Amino acid sequence: MHSISLKGFVVGAFAFLSGVSAFSQDLIASQAPIDRRLKAVDSVAIQRIIDKTETWSDAGELYTSWNTQNTHCYSSAELPDSFKIDLRGFCMPTPSRNITSRYGYRAAFRRQHKGLDIKVYTGDTIVAAFDGKVRIVRYDRGGYGKYVVIRHPNGLETIYGHLSKQLVAVDDEVKAGEPIGLGGNTGRSTGSHLHFETRLLGRAIDPALMFDFVNQDVTGDYFVFRKNEPSQGNALAQGGANGRGKASTASSGSSQRSFHYYKVKRGESLYVIAGKLGLTVDKLCSINRLRKKSVLRPGQILRY
Repeated sequence: MHSISLKGFVVGAFAFLSGVSAFSQDLIASQAPIDRRLKAVDSVAIQRIIDKTETWSDAGELYTSWNTQNTHCYSSAELPDSFKIDLRGFCMPTPSRNITSRYGYRAAFRRQHKGLDIKVYTGDTIVAAFDGKVRIVRYDRGGYGKYVVIRHPNGLETIYGHLSKQLVAVDDEVKAGEPIGLGGNTGRSTGSHLHFETRLLGRAIDPALMFDFVNQDVTGDYFVFRKNEPSQGNALAQGGANGRGKASTASSGSSQRSFHYYKVKRGESLYVIAGKLGLTVDKLCSINRLRKKSVLRPGQILRY
């Protein structure tokens, strides 16, 4: 009788413990979807914070101030030796493909033209080239006329000059392709057109090195700015609010030259590309200031 009772007790205890275990597993299982949802919510929240932080991270590496009055306010800023500019997400500021005046020294005016002039008509819509934040909305009678300056997360600032009307205000955040003004003929202008500049920490860069207006596309996913590279069109002093400033002989000569651009594909070498372009390797290296042993990166832009 005693052994039967003991056996019954053991069986009962085992059944109880099994029930507790099963209940615990059911409880854990029932909480799992909640945990997954919480983790998903946390992940979304964290990603939003990261995205918000990273939106201006590249520009934050360069710019330490937000000046809404002076367009060219970086005379004391330290330019990096090189800086990789992300061109993805670019939108042409106008569908016009007609370049009426290129970047470079203008002998007739004895001054440097620090942007591209693109033919538009008064009232044509002008849009932001990249996502960004509006820094300047002003009128410059002797230069840009009505113009807008936008700072972008990739480090660039773009300038849109000779507008007939500005459609944004200082501190507005805009998306690539969003209207920011209307084409016009204000300021120092001899006909209706858009004056378009690209600058890095105030230093003018030839927009044609990054953007192909004829084909309405970028020259590559990235562009590497190099401080001491005159052929990039960026080795000139800043100049005043109207972009004036006389170029040095070396710079004016290089900026007047007409180049085509080639985007390096994965696995391509200088010898392969030179063969495709009908050039010698020495010539290709000379134009791009490379050595024969230089390793090329996919997406790198070469001039020829």
